[in-house]
Amino acid sequence: MASEELAQKLQRRLQLEESGAGVGEEPAKGEEPAGGDEAARTCLTGSAGAELSAKLCRRQDINEGAAQPRRAAVFNPYTEFKEFSRRQIKDMERMFRLYDSGRDGYIDLMELKLMMEKLGAPQTHLGLKNMIKEVDEDFDGKLSFREFLLIFHKAAAGELEEDSGLLTLAKLSEIDVSIEGVKGAKNFFEAKVQALSSASKFEAEIKAEQDERKREEEERKHRRAAFRELKSAFTQ
Repeated sequence: MASEELAQKLQRRLQLEESGAGVGEEPAKGEEPAGGDEAARTCLTGSAGAELSAKLCRRQDINEGAAQPRRAAVFNPYTEFKEFSRRQIKDMERMFRLYDSGRDGYIDLMELKLMMEKLGAPQTHLGLKNMIKEVDEDFDGKLSFREFLLIFHKAAAGELEEDSGLLTLAKLSEIDVSIEGVKGAKNFFEAKVQALSSASKFEAEIKAEQDERKREEEERKHRRAAFRELKSAFTQ
């Protein structure tokens, strides 16, 4: 139902543009859309008309089963940012969620402002906008989790200027990503990657987490056993 309504809206907008009417204008009641010569119509429709027409055709193809909807690529931080350990990425995720007060999966300008104030490095409005702009790959004016990870990626690779607000954020956060500054960080991480392959590091971290869970479970068992012994001593 929603797709049919969208198709009708797109078709209506396309007709308005092709008739020479403005996007927000309606033809007079009972009046046919005014025509024009071919040159004027081509000038008016241009790329906007072609884009709308393409969207309409694709929507119709999807509705008729002739095309499949595009599926967004699944983002996996562990495979894309292999220079960071699982623990580091989890720490970054906790920090991201802490300041994502809107719980919408993004850190907007005001949330970034609060973050920098909490870190003790308040920024001007223009400074905050520039910080977002440095990693805002989709130009939506806010930070997704992937773009947030890019801050630490760029900082660790030495791709940020010393006076960058993003470098300040990375350094002042409590996340240890071995940032040595713009000169030494890149060589450090190159040496680290060569010394330890990503696959073996990933497996080692998973095993360490499993061992830690086993140890905690054993401790709980011992505490329960000790409690039962103490209880039985009192009931005798």
